[in-house]
Amino acid sequence: MTEPNAFTGAELDRAGDGRRTDPAWVEARRSDPRARVLIGGDAGLRGGAVSLLRVPLADLGDEPEAVLLGDDDEGPLWVIDADPPPRAKRPRLVGAAGPRDISPGDGPEGWLGIREAAAALPAAESGLAAYAVALLNWHRAHRYCANCGAATELAEGGMVRACPRCRTQHHPRTDPVVIMLVVGPEGALLGRRGNWPELRYSALAGFVSPGESLEEAVAREVLEEAGVEIEPPAYVSSQPWPFPASLMLGFIAPWRAGEIGGSDPELEDVRWFSREEVAEAARHEDDWTSDAPSDGLQLPPRTAIARRLVEEWLERAADPA
Repeated sequence: MTEPNAFTGAELDRAGDGRRTDPAWVEARRSDPRARVLIGGDAGLRGGAVSLLRVPLADLGDEPEAVLLGDDDEGPLWVIDADPPPRAKRPRLVGAAGPRDISPGDGPEGWLGIREAAAALPAAESGLAAYAVALLNWHRAHRYCANCGAATELAEGGMVRACPRCRTQHHPRTDPVVIMLVVGPEGALLGRRGNWPELRYSALAGFVSPGESLEEAVAREVLEEAGVEIEPPAYVSSQPWPFPASLMLGFIAPWRAGEIGGSDPELEDVRWFSREEVAEAARHEDDWTSDAPSDGLQLPPRTAIARRLVEEWLERAADPA
């Protein structure tokens, strides 16, 4: 696999070395005349072109909820939540389907969710968008202190939420998720959820449990979802997935034994697909909203690590050396 996965490659200094702990340094980033801000982390659609929208931070006035992403070659870069939820409501995800419930690609101009826009954005831009969206989703979900319930406040340029009551500091979290392509004599083992387009199948996946290694998580999830046992899995690559804040850790896992018969209620179906079926499906440029073809398998789009795992397996099978 030569190309990086989508949502990787953000090119900026995140200032994670302690500079953020200095309020004067953070304020200097805000008052810098070069400071710009991303609006919500979503992508703008203008005349068919997709780009992240940046505006001068000074144009927005004293925005209290601006989050410092870091410095790039042009100066400080911030992000704000374009549609912050009311305190009393459960927040929805940022970036999954565009802000303010606008449908992706609605009209010649508008907004795109980052998941849909990733294929059209340069790698560095999609990585930046994933970083911004993951932070905004974390801020939306941590408006109150998990320790005492008080409303939290931004600190360290938005890389911390601090509780003014009990002084607890809350830091952004990333949830590890293993995603694995099980392969064997019958081909590739793929599963589907009931809310996906008809005939769309993907690699199996699941969250890593506390006190569990990645390899143990792969074996457990495969057994739960498909009812089969695997040989030790081989790591391939990883992908940030900011919906809301996961890190997908990709593996290829050889089948060892067992017949299909998992117990995961989230999966509608799990089945083997021959290499020929998978190779034919991989020839199509699918997107997140397309309907599946009526006569064959549909894979996730190429912006998903599941698709990259499938293509990695196909390349290995075509070139055993």
